[in-house]
Amino acid sequence: MVIQLPEGSWWDWDVVEWNAGLLRLGSGYDISYAHHLELVFADPVLVRCPSFFHDPVFRAPTPDEMQSVADQVGETPPVVVAFDADAGGPGPAPCLIAAGRVDVVRGTVFRYWRELAAGERLAPWVQPPVA
Repeated sequence: MVIQLPEGSWWDWDVVEWNAGLLRLGSGYDISYAHHLELVFADPVLVRCPSFFHDPVFRAPTPDEMQSVADQVGETPPVVVAFDADAGGPGPAPCLIAAGRVDVVRGTVFRYWRELAAGERLAPWVQPPVA
């Protein structure tokens, strides 16, 4: 599967949330204070990507990557996403995510406490200030 991103500047990426049932990647031009795009993977069974990366180029998984997923999880899941990204090394880092489903979600997600307007959200780790 090749992810098609909506128009926008999706330079910075990081792992916003990851647990047994969900992997949420957040993106934006500068994600210091907020992000505006998320890839939400339901039921991730294999994740090979850095926790922070830049400018991913999404592509079809290679036959070897598909075989690697099948070998590691015993089957080919409904969603296998491959991309190459700048992770700070000498060349692009090959990344692979296999999951039950992926959703592309747009919206403003703040990474600090603030009052929200309609349609805005807070990142999962943001808590109200203690009085």
